[in-house]
Amino acid sequence: MLLLHCPLLLLLLPLGSRPQKLPTRDEELFQMQIRDKAFFHDSSVIPDGAEISSYLFRDTPKRYFFVVEEDNTPLAVTVTPCDAPLEWKLSVQELPEEASGEGSGEPEPLEQQKQQITSEEGTELFSYKGNDVEYFVSSSSPSGLYQLDLLSTEKDTHFKVYATTTPESDQPYPELPYDPRIDVTSLGRTTVTLAWKPSPTASLLKQPIQYCIVINKEHNFKSLCAVEAKLSSDDAFMMAPKPGLDFSPFDFAHFGFPVDNNSGKERGFLKSSKFGRQTPSKPRVDLHKVCIGNKNIFTVSDLKPDTQYYFDMFAVNTNTNMSTAYVGTFARTKEEAKQKTVELKDGKVTDVFIKRKGTKFLRFAPVSSHQKVTFSVHSCLDAVQIQARRDGKLLLSQSVEGVRQFQLRGKAKAKYLIRLKGSKKGASMLKVLATTRPNKQSFPSLPEDTRIKAFDKLRTCSSVTVAWLGTQERNKFCIYKREVDDNYNEEQKKREQNQCLGPDTRKKSEKVLCKYFHSQNIQKAVTTETIRGLQPGKSYLLDVYVIGHGGHSVKYQSKLVKTRKFC
Repeated sequence: MLLLHCPLLLLLLPLGSRPQKLPTRDEELFQMQIRDKAFFHDSSVIPDGAEISSYLFRDTPKRYFFVVEEDNTPLAVTVTPCDAPLEWKLSVQELPEEASGEGSGEPEPLEQQKQQITSEEGTELFSYKGNDVEYFVSSSSPSGLYQLDLLSTEKDTHFKVYATTTPESDQPYPELPYDPRIDVTSLGRTTVTLAWKPSPTASLLKQPIQYCIVINKEHNFKSLCAVEAKLSSDDAFMMAPKPGLDFSPFDFAHFGFPVDNNSGKERGFLKSSKFGRQTPSKPRVDLHKVCIGNKNIFTVSDLKPDTQYYFDMFAVNTNTNMSTAYVGTFARTKEEAKQKTVELKDGKVTDVFIKRKGTKFLRFAPVSSHQKVTFSVHSCLDAVQIQARRDGKLLLSQSVEGVRQFQLRGKAKAKYLIRLKGSKKGASMLKVLATTRPNKQSFPSLPEDTRIKAFDKLRTCSSVTVAWLGTQERNKFCIYKREVDDNYNEEQKKREQNQCLGPDTRKKSEKVLCKYFHSQNIQKAVTTETIRGLQPGKSYLLDVYVIGHGGHSVKYQSKLVKTRKFC
């Protein structure tokens, strides 16, 4: 008798050959047995050519039986551990002569054959301990009663068993290619591209195969069964009947097996409060499974930078729902590009650009002793988030829109780190000034309200009258006009709201006037201006710039006005 212990792929031959009818399997009887769940009420029976799924309690051995009726019969047994290592052993005992089927021509029921076997242990054919998917394969097995003993010493666990006497024609598991490794073809900060060779079951035998990728941060998986057990570790999937209650794997919906509604009600096993035991709930693991059809290249996205991930690939035969694991791999995503810290110089304005939702770091290290540090921030577009730390201690954290000024208490030889977080809407532009001299103010002061008010009743065919707020500080104000189309709308105006663009970017012909203005009484800090020489029925965009002592300007919110068409 020749015994082989090798991967199942040695058994897989082209399906174009006609299946061989072997004496141990009556196909009509086999199909009837699979349809009749009552046949498997005794869960110790392994059907020929069908995978069963079952459950082991820790330190509670379990034994399965199946019969090979004639000598020189091919045999293949596959055991798949799910979420814990298994110890299993396959042995065989001779059948009694009267059970050989030669006397009356009718084989005796398995129960009678089991009872007629002596209590002596049979001949051990194969044993294994571990969590790999392992196979016993023999091209010529003796007749007898075969016993499969399984034990889990680590914890309660799931497992699967498949046994067949027609391995040449069954081929339920997809075959692996000659190189079953997964290749990492591209690596980024948040993406990993994987490629693998197709299963011959799909490329040569034209069987329906789909590939499922599993991604996690802990370890590689040996089987898809192990993945499903991990995914369901805090669900009803882990609920099991109490020891002593015999059950069939065909009867448990909460073990992930298909079941019709009637059988569950008849046996009552779906009432977990009565028959089940609830394992302590566990936090859901960071494990993802995605099935991608028959492609053999895939890019995993939305990963975290500088993080190690484990990748597993499973070829799944969609006809049998049975799978084979490729050799898993792992990869670490690239680090985030290190942020270059911008050095701020005392009293000088620095321009800063930040990508959408990006981050920039600024550093200020005064060379002289100081009592206070003043930071002036001009956000040209949308609001940005600012954090300020002195020697690692957080002093400031808030949102900034327009021009803001912050004074921080100084400290000898202190170093300041400014963190700027961009807007979610789009890119951000800023001007930042840091100084230890309180009187050094490059940015002009602004009122809280930077809108321009237009007086509708004062509109004429050639002029409009507008007003805006000032401050107690004497500043220079310049007003500009630009004719726009009648279909110019608020969305276009919003795109032009870069407050950091100064009068130097405007055409000389657009300038209306410049004047100085302030008021010690903040309630009266209002100025008006009438803009003349306009065309009847035309639309104009008005801009007011306030220019500080250092020459830096800030633009008020633009105002769209229209002259009267008839006067």
